[in-house]
Amino acid sequence: MKRLNTLLFVLIILTSSPLYSAELPWQFDQHTRFMVMGDSLGSGYGAVPQTKGYAYQLYRSGSVNKLTNTLFCNASVIGVTSADVLAHQIQQAYVFKPDVVTLTVGGNDLAKILEGFDVNTVLSEFQNNLISILHHLVINMEATVYIANLYVIDEIPGADTIIPVFNQIVAGVAGTYGVAVADIYSQFLGREGLLLIDRQGALPLEIHPTNAGHTVIAKTFADLM
Repeated sequence: MKRLNTLLFVLIILTSSPLYSAELPWQFDQHTRFMVMGDSLGSGYGAVPQTKGYAYQLYRSGSVNKLTNTLFCNASVIGVTSADVLAHQIQQAYVFKPDVVTLTVGGNDLAKILEGFDVNTVLSEFQNNLISILHHLVINMEATVYIANLYVIDEIPGADTIIPVFNQIVAGVAGTYGVAVADIYSQFLGREGLLLIDRQGALPLEIHPTNAGHTVIAKTFADLM
């Protein structure tokens, strides 16, 4: 009888445990699906560790939604162009079905100019790709999208001329689709310590943000949300 009572006690404890509860502790279908798309900025390149990058800061801050009510997916890849985002990351977005997207793209497109590509051709191709990217995200998937423009690297010849033109393209396409622009161009302008190139002994073309730079990018996105 004593053994039977013990078994009954154990059975009661197990069946009353949350592990066996009919109600799931997480209802993932009700979570906000937050997807980060684009290039090295989204991947956290330059931050130490990379999980201090803007995307992870934005996720942890709860700016998109409460941390416990957010599904986070970072599809960003170092070195990708707008054509790469269109060809590969958009397909991933159709699988993930994001509610909110942050996008940083275009820096690697502009890098082609340093390799000798025609400026007008590069900008035109970027514009067409961005139109297609936002059409997929905003029109087809009905996601809320936030896109960043680009900051100027003073050490790169001609950047102070090309970047404003590039940013006008971003603003124009974004405006067509009702997409808010995170103006990191203005936030970085004239400020020291936000880029790795500002550090003593840095490589001449180390154009990525420091931890502080990623924090500024995160805040700029957060202020739009």
